[in-house]
Amino acid sequence: MSETLDATFAALADPTRRAILTMLLEDDMAVTDVADPFEMSLAAISKHLAILTRAGLISQEKRGRVKWCKLEPDALRGASVWMQGFGQFEPVNLDAFERFLEGELGSDTAT
Repeated sequence: MSETLDATFAALADPTRRAILTMLLEDDMAVTDVADPFEMSLAAISKHLAILTRAGLISQEKRGRVKWCKLEPDALRGASVWMQGFGQFEPVNLDAFERFLEGELGSDTAT
């Protein structure tokens, strides 16, 4: 469980990876479409996607010649349960988490 939590929190620690998760809330996306809004190479985005995949937050599959990314929303369940163990946190509401991410990313893009 500890390795899974470490991977989840490490993946969520990076703003680019949080932005990718927010994008994938809408629908599955091709890797090239995920990379499009970022000012970094496709190789750099692929590294971020690999970290998200290892953490179980997304899955990737090849459809024809295109690699697609899909959000795995249940992957946050372990982190949510762990945080609830402290008694200071409410169960993770994924809709509220989405609004939080949009707020965070919206304020980053405005500066």
